[in-house]
Amino acid sequence: MTQTAASPAARRDTLLKFAARHSPRYTSYPTAPHFHAGVTGETVSGWLAGLPEDRPVSLYLHIPYCHTLCWYCGCNTTATQKRSPIAAYVEPLLVEIDRIADRLPARMSVSHLAFGGGTPTILSADDLDRIMERLRARFEIRQDAELSIEIDPRHFDVDLARALSRHGFTRASTGIQTFDLKVQKAINRVQSLDVTALAFDRLRENGITEINADVLYGLPHQSVAASEDTALGVVSLEPSRLAVFGYAHVPHMKAHQKLIPDASLPGPAERLAQADRMDEVFRAAGYERIGIDHYARPGDAMAAADRAGTLKRNFQGYTTDTAQTLIGIGASSISRTPFGYMQNKVSVREWMAALASGELPVARGVEITSEDAFRGAIIEALMTRLEADLPAIAKAHGRAVPQADLAELEAAGVVRREGGLVRVDPAYRPLARLAAAAFDRHFASGTAKHSVSV
Repeated sequence: MTQTAASPAARRDTLLKFAARHSPRYTSYPTAPHFHAGVTGETVSGWLAGLPEDRPVSLYLHIPYCHTLCWYCGCNTTATQKRSPIAAYVEPLLVEIDRIADRLPARMSVSHLAFGGGTPTILSADDLDRIMERLRARFEIRQDAELSIEIDPRHFDVDLARALSRHGFTRASTGIQTFDLKVQKAINRVQSLDVTALAFDRLRENGITEINADVLYGLPHQSVAASEDTALGVVSLEPSRLAVFGYAHVPHMKAHQKLIPDASLPGPAERLAQADRMDEVFRAAGYERIGIDHYARPGDAMAAADRAGTLKRNFQGYTTDTAQTLIGIGASSISRTPFGYMQNKVSVREWMAALASGELPVARGVEITSEDAFRGAIIEALMTRLEADLPAIAKAHGRAVPQADLAELEAAGVVRREGGLVRVDPAYRPLARLAAAAFDRHFASGTAKHSVSV
């Protein structure tokens, strides 16, 4: 069946019709609001012991500190100008590495390793040396493993760049957000293009050539022109991948966002116009659109995974990592195993106390039932490929094809069905979240626990 492409005006009207609806980002299924305290350290110990020895795992280490607090931030982090909190954090982090490794059935192979935060480059070169030495002692990090780290270009020196190179890091993710000075002041993050370019140079000079850039739209005082200028600045840096997110204003969850006045925020139409202008700039520069909010150069592994249909989604967003298990280490970090999800205690003090008492510092989690695994596969297909072959997925999971209310999205031209195939029109990529929500048996429509769709 041939589908006529919507006119730009019709597309805009359709996106705006659904833009303010809240929906999960589906970096997990079930999603984080459904985690509960019934999943304990004892539960997780059993899950870790039950992992297959012959399958690689991924590791994520969370460093919950930054030099300053960016007011837009939704991450679990604390600002500090002192070295003492970071130094005090490293030792229990090493303890947690050991405690997890002790519960695994073998010295597990690692296919992906990521440091996030916060700002993990707040670590000193010596801190990084200690952590990497412990990881290599307790895990087998594969020669072809991707090692990545998030960096703040404003605080990234040559010594740390050299340390990353020495330890085999292959990818860095740089926070940019915007290059517009007025917007930067409104979010408490002043960062020039020159400073950012210097960080890119330091990475490349030390052999780290795969560099991601994170950009935001919908920020306070942000305009379409400012968004275009930022996109052009980002393109001049030639990153490998781009993540382009809409700012999620949730001051009821993140108190520091109250420093951003509601009146300074662009409305849905302005947000959409900013996202569209950035999209035009990035695609004109040769980047391929990936999923709902990423871009990659054609030669990047993520673009290859997208073409091959092997792209995955986890708490870090889109990924080429195909490991079934992601082990989070550090305060607030989240893990996924085939048995369920778990999150560590968010408070650094409580996380440290749990480790000091000999426990795994688990705060909450959720088991993955067979029904969850089935629906999660449909949701991941929609989020990564913009389509889901319902009969094929149902057969693979031994289930009946599920019913889902997609009538409104179908009537609007956002979704179409071709037999058992459900497809999201690429023109409406951001609304893939709403299509996915139709298959989410836990989701309550209209909940404010999730961000708006555009």
